[in-house]
This record gives sequence, structure tokens and C-alpha cells, in this order.
Amino acid sequence: MELVNFALSVIKSVRIQDIMDIAIIAIMIFAFLIWFRARASRFVLIGIMLLGGVYIAARFFQLYLTTIVLQSFFAIVLFVLVVIFQEDLRNIFERLALLGNFRGKIRPLSEMEKATEIIIHTVANLAEDSVGALIVIQGDDPLDRHLNGGTKLDGLISEPLLESIFDPHSIGHDGAVIIKGDRIKMFGCHLPLSTNTARYDNIGLRHTAAIGLVERSDALCIVVSEENGTISTTYQGTLTKADNAAALHKVLDQFYIRKIPAKKSHPAIAWFKENAREKIIALILACVLWVAFGYQREIARRDFIIPIEYKNVPQNWHIDEPRLTEAKIILQGPQQAFYLLDERSLKLSLDLSAIADKKHEFVFSKDMVNAPSNLAVTEIKPATTYIYANKLIARTLPVKVNTQNHLPENISLQRISLTPVKVRALLDPRVNPEKIKIETEPIDLQKILFTTTIEAKIILPAGVYFPEEKEQTTRVIIKVKRKAY
Repeated sequence: MELVNFALSVIKSVRIQDIMDIAIIAIMIFAFLIWFRARASRFVLIGIMLLGGVYIAARFFQLYLTTIVLQSFFAIVLFVLVVIFQEDLRNIFERLALLGNFRGKIRPLSEMEKATEIIIHTVANLAEDSVGALIVIQGDDPLDRHLNGGTKLDGLISEPLLESIFDPHSIGHDGAVIIKGDRIKMFGCHLPLSTNTARYDNIGLRHTAAIGLVERSDALCIVVSEENGTISTTYQGTLTKADNAAALHKVLDQFYIRKIPAKKSHPAIAWFKENAREKIIALILACVLWVAFGYQREIARRDFIIPIEYKNVPQNWHIDEPRLTEAKIILQGPQQAFYLLDERSLKLSLDLSAIADKKHEFVFSKDMVNAPSNLAVTEIKPATTYIYANKLIARTLPVKVNTQNHLPENISLQRISLTPVKVRALLDPRVNPEKIKIETEPIDLQKILFTTTIEAKIILPAGVYFPEEKEQTTRVIIKVKRKAY
């Protein structure tokens, strides 16, 4: 009964954000399942996934020691995964880079069919004469980094050309031929050797190289044995023997159909049917992970001291100091929500556009705090604040140059001028305009040796403010000349 109640509470608490969260993780899991399905390193991934399942179970049943130990393990597992799956991860990123590399024009299937017929006839003739051959049909993955040596050709595929390349008297007959579409791109290439050939008995160097390449890419390799004239194909890390030309034709057709799929009447239904098992497993794993880590069942309360932002101050009004600069808030919500919270982003915004009196009381409300939607503001301390403001008076006031010390003995002053000579300022009504003195920042005359122009800041006394509180400067020209003796 408790399990049923728990399941109902989980279903009731699901939000749109949670569905999106589960969908994204499910897609990622599905992609990894498809990618590692044909990889030799998939068993390492399965082992790590089993440990992940144990960790989730330990959290659910509150097994403290097991949870702590596995948490320490998963703290370093990321670096372990990078080392173990270095080659696979590199291939994944290469495929991601190729997602947007669509061709403006798709090669017609008839050309693929022609290439298929040429390859099959050539391979059958080579097998009949027991001539060794290694043909690589490139998929979407780039092969350059996997190839050593070789000669570029970029020629239209034909039986005479293939037979001449694999002629035992030819220089490149021991290497591989790279075919892309209906063109031979390179010949005489050396491929990386596989280290996972223990399951195959008595395979030669060509077979080992073919397996090594398909473990690292989505290419299809065709191998003709020089010893017994048998034909084999390798794809996605698996070596398969082709008993006759018809079997080879079927393999090539399936390979090209994957690259140029035929149009289907119901693509949505076909998508769900394709790799259905992996899709179901990915969805189940994503749901389990969400229940274990994302299901928001523990409600927590935390206190934060946040800054107060004063905005929309009316023109020609000034807020007196001291004013409240911080407030204490209490947030309540799921424990998981606090993990994603950036405390530095929290602030309380106070809109002062309604100020019309010298003294105004503001009551803090929850909507003034920019808290995330999954966290609720339960309390704000203090609950109110008083703002003391004054409407300023606009005046245009003269600026005086503030000088210090004296010019050097051999220098005489001719003139000091400044631009502008007056500035517009806002005055507190409690300040007497007659006693206001606006000066520049101090200028040391002792350092003046020749006529100099200085951009000097204008210093305002208490109760005087620049419009929009922006600093202003004035250009001071000090004209001097040397004394004649």
C-alpha cells in the first residue's frame, strides 16, 4: 500500500519541466545505448551502470555506508570513463560535428546500385582466383585519422581499376581501397589493427585490420582471403562470412539503405518501431534516475541575506542615506531546488516610482524577490522600510579650479581657463545655494613645467548631485612660460 501511495504522489508531482528533464536524459541514454551496443568496451559501461543501480537502491533504502562509498567512487568515475572510452568519445563528438553537415544534393540510389554491382563482381572474381583484397566503404564518419600511408586517387569505380589495384604485382595490393559513393578515394592504405580478435579463429592481417577500422568508425569492410578465397564483411565491430555473392549483395544493400533510407508512409510509427527495445530501456532508466535524484519529495527551509535594489527613482528626487541595503528572506521548497540555486542571483527589487512624499513606507512583498519558481518566499525580515527622499532643485552653478602648491621658480603663470565653466546640478532644498562651492579635484601646480591640459573631475559638496548621478569632468588649461633671467 505504501508503494502505491508513493507512486501516486510521484505521478501527481510531475511538472512539465520534469517531463522535459526525463525526455532529454532518455534521449541521451538511448544515444549511448545505440552507440555502445556494437563496441567491445560496452561491457565496462554495463558494469558501471550496474554500480549505478546499486547506488540508486542504496539511496532509496537509506543504506548509509554503501551510499557514501559509491559516492566516493563516482567522484572519480568521470576521469575513468574518459580514459576507458577515449576513442569512443572522440567518435561521438565527430558524429555530433557532422549532424549539420547535410549535403545539398543526395546521390541517387541508382549510382549506389551500380557501385554495388561492380564491387560484387570484382570481389567474386578475386575470390575465385584467391587474390587477397581489402575494400573499405566509407560511411558518415571521417577516416583520415585512422589511415596510414596510401595514395590518393579519386577515380570512378570500375572492375578493371579494382582488379589492377589488387593485382599481386601492384605496389598497393597489400593495402586497403577506400570507396565513398561511386568513387575510389585512396588505395594502398594501412588500417588500425584490432585487439579484440580472440573470438575469431585463424584470421589474417587483413581481417584484423578490417575489424580494427569498423570498431572506430561506421564504415563497412569487405575482405577476400588470399589463403582460401573466402569473402567476409566487417561492420560495427563484427566479422561475418559471406557464403556467396547474393549474401554480399544483401549486406551492401542494407548498408546503403541505412545511409539513404527509403521513404515510409508512416515515419513516426517507423521511428518508434526502430530500436524499440533500446528506447524502452532508455525511458525506464531516465524515469528511475528522475525518481532517485530529481523527484522533489523533501521540503527544506533556508535563510538568505540578500541585497536590496532601489530602482525607478523619479527624476529630480534623491534618496537620503542611510537606507536599508540588505534583507533576510526565508525560502521553502524541495531539497533538489536548492542544489541548482545561485545564491548570488537573489535580490529584492524595490520600485520607487510611486514616491511623492519626503517620507514613504514600503511593505516588502514576496513578488519583489527574484526567487526561482520552484522555491517559495515564506518570510521577509524586516517586513517594512521607510524611504526618506527629497525633490531636488535644478541649478546651473560655476566651477572653480582647485590648485595646490606653487609653480616652480623658473615658471610663471599666464592664465588658467576651464571648459565648461558652469555645470547643471540638482540641489537638496535644505542646502543654501549661496554657500555652495563647486571645485575641480586638486591640481598640483608644482608638477606643471609647460602649458598643460588636464581633464579634472568635478567635486560636488554634500547635498548637490549631478543629473542621473553621473560624474562630470571639466577641461582645465594651465598656460605658463619660463621666466627670463
